[in-house]
Amino acid sequence: MDDEAVHDEAVDDGPVLEAPLAERVEAILLIIDEPIALVALAAAVHAPVPAVRQTLESLVEDYDGRGAGPRRGFELREVGGGWRLYVREDQDDLVAEFIGGQAPARLSQAALETLAVIAYKQPVTRGQVASIRAVNVDSVVRTLLARGLITELFADSETGAINYGTTDALLEHLGINSIDELPPISPLLDDGADGFDEGALR
Repeated sequence: MDDEAVHDEAVDDGPVLEAPLAERVEAILLIIDEPIALVALAAAVHAPVPAVRQTLESLVEDYDGRGAGPRRGFELREVGGGWRLYVREDQDDLVAEFIGGQAPARLSQAALETLAVIAYKQPVTRGQVASIRAVNVDSVVRTLLARGLITELFADSETGAINYGTTDALLEHLGINSIDELPPISPLLDDGADGFDEGALR
């Protein structure tokens, strides 16, 4: 068997990924905070929907260790009509321990404002928070998630958008037992209404 035949035989083992497309798909998957629909992902990477679907299926096999490589500590899942990377469930404790062991640091003004919106409006999507604050909140939401101050509650059944809420860790930091103990928001606003509904908690 000549070298070319050996090479062809090796290529047939395991899922074969079109490197440029796979790299583009992975780049988008790494930066999104919510599941991205197949059509939207195809538009983002400038590729046909069938090709992107095949690439996603190949990546799933690759990450699950069903190809030539080992199983990864993360997985690619289709949730709420969209695709997103997740830490594997059996690594949750490790990740939680790592995050909990990080040195505490003061939150930025942007993080505090975003956290306040989520606390008073929960459950709320990232898009709704961005609309209220009139700025992009992607990186801030990632920071709050990493600090364990907010969590993903559920995905909208129609849009796939993740709804966020606060955690018990935030209550502990604030020294309260329930989110209902937060003060009314209206007195803290210039006109008593801007951005919130009569200061009521959801």
